Amino acid sequence: MRMTMLIPLLILAAGCAGREETAAPPSPSPISARVARAEKSASPVTIELPGNVEADRTAAVSSRVMATVTAVHVQAGDRVRRGQVLVEIDAQTAAGQVAQARGGLSQAQAALALAERNYERYQALAATQAASQAELDFARMQYDQAKGAVEQARGAVSSASSVASESRVTAPFDGRVTARMVEVGDLAAPGRPLVQIESSAAHRLSVAVPESLLAQAGLALGSTVTVAIDARPDLGRFPGTVAERAPAADPMAHAFTVEISLGSIEVPSGSSGRAFVAAGERSAVTIPAAAVLRQGGATLVVVRDSEGRAASRIVTLGSDLGDGRVEVLSGLAGGETVLVGLADVPPLGAPVQETAP
Repeated sequence: MRMTMLIPLLILAAGCAGREETAAPPSPSPISARVARAEKSASPVTIELPGNVEADRTAAVSSRVMATVTAVHVQAGDRVRRGQVLVEIDAQTAAGQVAQARGGLSQAQAALALAERNYERYQALAATQAASQAELDFARMQYDQAKGAVEQARGAVSSASSVASESRVTAPFDGRVTARMVEVGDLAAPGRPLVQIESSAAHRLSVAVPESLLAQAGLALGSTVTVAIDARPDLGRFPGTVAERAPAADPMAHAFTVEISLGSIEVPSGSSGRAFVAAGERSAVTIPAAAVLRQGGATLVVVRDSEGRAASRIVTLGSDLGDGRVEVLSGLAGGETVLVGLADVPPLGAPVQETAP
């Protein structure tokens, strides 16, 4: 009976002895780090608008002469100067038209001389009552008609001479040939484009701005807009100037076309580009970029809690603000104290000793 009662007592004593020998987990070692504040402020909202680069001036050069093309002096891609000959057209047809117009002028001048002498004769006869007033009026009418015919013939000569001068088609401004549309032997005709050129001195970025954005974007004529051209990444982002804005919106796209001048920068026409316009402000939390840690595929920030101990937070980052700070979209509410310059994520609850910046 005594032996039966001793066994439970021995087991209880052994259990108590085992609990006394179990050591408490060690406290995390303190860490030293610089600290910074997670700031909450209003951040500007920037919207990226895609567009295409267009030449400031474009011309499809043609001629009023209908004749055979005898020479083409340019190829697509050639640079041309104002007044440079692009295409030559057979001048024989135009020369014939000039000769015909001059012949008509000579006939009209001869008829005018005859009508003038006839009118003077009737004036003399009417003075002696040898010719009636009706005969004098008729002679005066013939004289006036002859004068009108001379003026008409002179206009025909001027017009034919002007057309004849266009047998040599020249560039209307400095630029680059973008298309050659004729070959030697083709028939040139009024209104048919022969060569297409575009100015090389200035280009524009054409973008479509949604009507809901136009008012708050502040795209007034002459205002500055940040742009980027995909074909010229070496330029980075640079300022452009609003040169033109459509007065009405496209009824299908509900957007206004805005032309942004790129200045003297040479950019290939048809290249894609982007304009960055302001669209108001929004509340944002920012922290130093040096406070961001990446571990196991997660983006973390270590904060110091109210007890002065370290705790990690998973965050989602936004844009890099370019001044050593980044935007935090989620994970921080603003006002937290974050640790800066850590090489690794410290243990949870480690005491934080602040170091001088």
